[in-house]
Amino acid sequence: MSQSVSRALSILIALGEASQSLDELAGRLGVHKSTVLRLLQTMQAERFVVRDAAHRYSLGSRMFELASHALENRDVRTVARPHLSALGTTTGQTVHLAAYESGDAVYIDKVDAEQSVRMYSRIGRPAPLHCTAVGKVLVAALPRTEWRTVAARLDYHPFTPRTLRTPERYLAELERVAAQGFAEDHEEHESFVNCIGVPVRDGIGEVVAAVSVSVPDVLLDHDQVLALLPQVRACADAISTELGWDPRRAVPARKG
Repeated sequence: MSQSVSRALSILIALGEASQSLDELAGRLGVHKSTVLRLLQTMQAERFVVRDAAHRYSLGSRMFELASHALENRDVRTVARPHLSALGTTTGQTVHLAAYESGDAVYIDKVDAEQSVRMYSRIGRPAPLHCTAVGKVLVAALPRTEWRTVAARLDYHPFTPRTLRTPERYLAELERVAAQGFAEDHEEHESFVNCIGVPVRDGIGEVVAAVSVSVPDVLLDHDQVLALLPQVRACADAISTELGWDPRRAVPARKG
């Protein structure tokens, strides 16, 4: 790599940690201040860095533009696929990826279980909002002002005896999901199938998808499925990280 390019990248990395003075950057790179100044002037002209009144340098708007474009061009399904496959391999169970589209939770990817039992779900098919883990996760991520609107329009079709059947119970469930950071489908959509789902976030912390694992209870009981939660969360966190989100950051507050 060109020495100048290497030094310029080192400067950008340093400024990504905190603003720096010319002296601090020169000391960090171990070169003369005049060398660093030439690089800074070039990057400043292209808006990669800015200098404040105290003569300290920070990352410029061009860096944020490029980061934004890079994240916008990352399709969540493409990013998620290897992580979904890995989760399917380690658990041996059915894995789903769903997104909220035009008022529906839609399955956008699926990894089938290794065993012969197959789930009803299909890529491109809506997932009922009131009785699937992905549906609950995606609605719980909406502003609270929208929860009642969603709850009021659902028909609460009783897929099983455990299906939630009233707006009041559904709203209480959304509160629980929002508080605990994951959702359950305890034999609510398909009899004898348990499911857990967690959110996937983009670079600004918005929920853009949900990952879930679904398991027939002939293979794992309810408590055993809940025990898979750390693995499902790790999968969602890995996808979120690639989309620009740092799972160590605080979750942004929902509006409303």
